[in-house]
Amino acid sequence: MTSLLIEDIGVLVTGDGAQTPLRNTTMTIEDGIVTGIGSDLTSPDRVLNAGGLTVIPGLVDGHVHPTFGEWTPAQNASGWIHNYLHGGTTSMVSAGELHIPGLAFDALTPELVLSIAITSKHTTGRMRPSGVKVDAGTVLLVPGMSREHFDRAAAEGIDQLKFIFYDWNRLGDGEAQQYMTWAHERGMTVKMHSGGVSRSGSSRVAGADVVVAVKPDVVGHISGGPIPAPDEDIRRILRELPDTAVEVCSSMNYRATIIVVDELTAAGQLDRLTLGTDTPGGTGVIPRGMLRNICFLASVAGLDPARAVAAATGQTARAHGLDTGVLRVGAPADAVILGPITGSTASNALECFALGDLPGIATVLVDGEPRVATRSEQTPPPSRSVCWTGTPPGSTVSAVAEPRRSGCC
Repeated sequence: MTSLLIEDIGVLVTGDGAQTPLRNTTMTIEDGIVTGIGSDLTSPDRVLNAGGLTVIPGLVDGHVHPTFGEWTPAQNASGWIHNYLHGGTTSMVSAGELHIPGLAFDALTPELVLSIAITSKHTTGRMRPSGVKVDAGTVLLVPGMSREHFDRAAAEGIDQLKFIFYDWNRLGDGEAQQYMTWAHERGMTVKMHSGGVSRSGSSRVAGADVVVAVKPDVVGHISGGPIPAPDEDIRRILRELPDTAVEVCSSMNYRATIIVVDELTAAGQLDRLTLGTDTPGGTGVIPRGMLRNICFLASVAGLDPARAVAAATGQTARAHGLDTGVLRVGAPADAVILGPITGSTASNALECFALGDLPGIATVLVDGEPRVATRSEQTPPPSRSVCWTGTPPGSTVSAVAEPRRSGCC
């Protein structure tokens, strides 16, 4: 058993929007699992002094489009998942492997979409690129699927499904609703592309009439991806589907996002809000996309910064059936240590988000292992440093080996 003590945490945000952030605390991790908050370990294998910085759960990007490993033809870029890790993202959920060269969106068959999902699940999803937990292999739902297709998907460990190219002229025949029943019988999560057409131009427009009739588990990019449904459709979806999660992505319409936040706030339903980047795609490759989402929600849309962090972590994980996104005893130790960069007037990361300042990332942990040890490649450094007792195993960044002491940085 390996153990890690994180001491001198200035602020700890658990990812539970109902919980007040903790001040001046510690966190203990054993074998990749959080075993204590506000407690100590007598003889930990490793000690990380957080230097008074803020600790939040690893960010959960609920809307990515992987293709093959860390290469994306959408931007002809490689290494993008590694870069997102350095932007604080430790988990991702595929919203469909859409960008495979030569894939004809007008000729998708049940066998083809299932084969693509199975292949992605057992390649990109298995390899954990750069240590990031990628829930890859999302089945794109098309007409003509049978119960057997859902059985085969479940047998391969697939748990995410997506309506995007489905023919909504068939809405009245009950097939889409049958898909929802089959999915829920197998513990699967169904997301729906909402709003106008996607970059491909081949997706189907889905406004309130479609969304309300089908009742997906997650309404994808409700405020735009790239454009949303009309304002009244957004309000109708939020009001008529009070138990459905809704997603805001980096491809958002900013004005429509404020409508979403205002509606959820008035209804006391901010726990429905989830976040993603909807990348790689026409929006680009955005390593700091999840951080930018939090900044927008907290500094422009008026959301409490801790609630914005919860939307980017625990709420997104819960909506997709993931076991991460929160820092509590028994949960995977996926965490980000971050804080104000030099020149910011903020005193901690939550104040950064409220100001709209991008915080600097020092450390990213996945299952308690430092995938980024002391300095992110994608953000300026925070104005205060972290330091390790010993060299953190699994890290490519060396740390000074020295006796444990408080405030070593």
